[in-house]
Amino acid sequence: MKASKYKFFIFVNLMILFHSFNSYYLAQMKQNSIIKLFCLQSVKEEMLKAEMIYSEEIANETCECYYEEFLQTASHQDAKTKCKLETKENFNHNRKFNY
Repeated sequence: MKASKYKFFIFVNLMILFHSFNSYYLAQMKQNSIIKLFCLQSVKEEMLKAEMIYSEEIANETCECYYEEFLQTASHQDAKTKCKLETKENFNHNRKFNY
C-alpha cells in the first residue's frame, strides 16, 4: 500500500513539474512569435521604403538575429542596430557575387 502511495506522489509531482516547464516554454514561444511578427512587418516596411525588393529570406535572417540579440542585451535599439548592420553587410557581400 505504501509503495502505491509513493508512486502516486511521484507521478503527481512529475505532472506538476511537466506542466510548469510546458507553461514556461509555451510562453516563450508566444513571445518569440509576437516579436517575430512585429519584426517581419518592420523589416518589410523598411525594405519597401528603401525601394528594395522584399526578400522573405533576408527578413527572417534579420529577425532571427534581432530576437537572439534582444534576448542577450535586452535592448531593442542595440539589437536593431547590430542586426541591420549585419544584414546590410551580408546583403552587399552576396550581391557582389551574384552578378
